Amino acid sequence: MAAELRADLVCEGGGVRGIGLVGAVETLSAAGYHFPRAAGASAGAIVASLVAALQRSGQPMSRLREIVYGLDYRKFADSSLLGRVPVVGGPLSLLTSDGLHEGEYLEKLLGRILGELGVRTFGDLRTDDPQTQFAWSLVVVASDLSRRRMVRIPWDLPAYGLRPDEFPIARAVRASAAVPFFFRPVRVNGATWVDGGLLADFPVKLFDRPDSVSPQWPTFGIRLSARPGIPPTHTVHGPLSLALAALETLIGNQDSAYVDDPCTVRRTIFVPAQGISPIDFAITRAQLEQLYQTGTVAAQDFLKTWNFADYVAACRSSGRAASAG
Repeated sequence: MAAELRADLVCEGGGVRGIGLVGAVETLSAAGYHFPRAAGASAGAIVASLVAALQRSGQPMSRLREIVYGLDYRKFADSSLLGRVPVVGGPLSLLTSDGLHEGEYLEKLLGRILGELGVRTFGDLRTDDPQTQFAWSLVVVASDLSRRRMVRIPWDLPAYGLRPDEFPIARAVRASAAVPFFFRPVRVNGATWVDGGLLADFPVKLFDRPDSVSPQWPTFGIRLSARPGIPPTHTVHGPLSLALAALETLIGNQDSAYVDDPCTVRRTIFVPAQGISPIDFAITRAQLEQLYQTGTVAAQDFLKTWNFADYVAACRSSGRAASAG
């Protein structure tokens, strides 16, 4: 059995393509890695919440695949009664509810799965660290349209008059996965929360310490995209295709200012998944398996060249921050 190693995880969003994240996470786990903290936006938040819950419950990370393979992704597109009206249902849902789909199915399903693992609120994922940045083993990223800012749940909940330990994890993930126009926003004390990918789809620096203390372990980022410099992988034709491509680009490239930074690339696992739309809820079993295997191979290739000491020497010593325990 491989010796236990530690690494924090930050998972990029990507809708139904999140199975690629699972392949990468399970490969890291099989290589001996333990995950003290996990974070993510949208689909990355779903995977991160499951990672944190499995870690806390002591169950094997191999259960991730079992869980995500057992989901009926078609049910995620849970239209309201109004939205099911032929022809006019969709536009009416947008006008009255600000979204084509409810998002309620995801919240209830995830709440049940997490509950079976003994995890319901962020209080169930408390750590022994007194610092707010490390006080919980899970951080979910959402976007607050009312304040035009990123929301780091549970860290920022006191600013909304909420107690972090009492906030349901499934509710936070539902907000993080609320793709604008496709899912209803989540309303919290007058604020409007939507997909975290709008502002931070890949917050890989979330657990980085700003000081010069030498890190005890790294943060591994997992992205559902090819490495920088890869040519375009799909064409865009027609108004609907253009609108979807624009939304995907907005969500997928908010962190482009630093995502191509050599030190960010160095600690990131790239899982090419551009061939599948994030909102393709009719995704097939064969496509799921392809994404899972792609994530597995990407993580295996990453581990072949990863060296924490080299990373610290190249990126930490120059004043860059790296994750610490």
